[in-house]
Amino acid sequence: MNLLDTGLIHYDISLLGRLLLAALLGAMLGFEREIHGRPAGFRTHLLVTMGACLMMVVSEYFYTRYHVLSSSGSMRIDPGRVAAQIVTGIGFLGAGAIIKDGSAIRGLTTAACLWIAAGIGMAVGVGLYVPALAVTGMAVGALMFLKRLEDAMAKDSYADLTIFCDPDPAVSSSLEALLDDRGLRRVETAMEKDKVAQEVRYDFVVKKFGGMDFRTFVDELAAIPGVRKVRYR
Repeated sequence: MNLLDTGLIHYDISLLGRLLLAALLGAMLGFEREIHGRPAGFRTHLLVTMGACLMMVVSEYFYTRYHVLSSSGSMRIDPGRVAAQIVTGIGFLGAGAIIKDGSAIRGLTTAACLWIAAGIGMAVGVGLYVPALAVTGMAVGALMFLKRLEDAMAKDSYADLTIFCDPDPAVSSSLEALLDDRGLRRVETAMEKDKVAQEVRYDFVVKKFGGMDFRTFVDELAAIPGVRKVRYR
């Protein structure tokens, strides 16, 4: 075995270590998403970091092998082009994790995790191990501990209310009075009147600062004379 073969073996071992480290960091990031039942969990984050790492390794290899031709001919080798395409591609994957459910938008944190997982894989792929380890630690810490801080903070809360009632203006006035009395501001309001069923449907998106027991509030809405059905989400 000559010196060239020995150097290639060491280089291959180094690349294998990068891929394993990327997979480990991605698994650490995805573990928190997995235990919270998110659609993009342990395996997805592992594959994203490892895939991004592999693509950066391939980009580095192309540049190392062909950069001489780039300086002497018409061919141009840009090692940053692959990184740009990774960022673009991960945007499509992150968009698939975002779901709009009424006034609520779910999956933004998971999409951000996939985005940062790709960044971690790219960093490992080019040998930036310390930044990759640091970002992984900070991201996992933010996911695990900042959620508790968010839950303890007083903030605006939103809810979707759907109310079916009699077509009586007095019922509408009672509904609005109860909403105002409970400090609920109507962000969006929609009304639908069914002449056949003799029924009116109200769709409210309401906002309140601080917490509120919506179960009790739904009972209060249902107790209003003329209200037939209340749906809350």
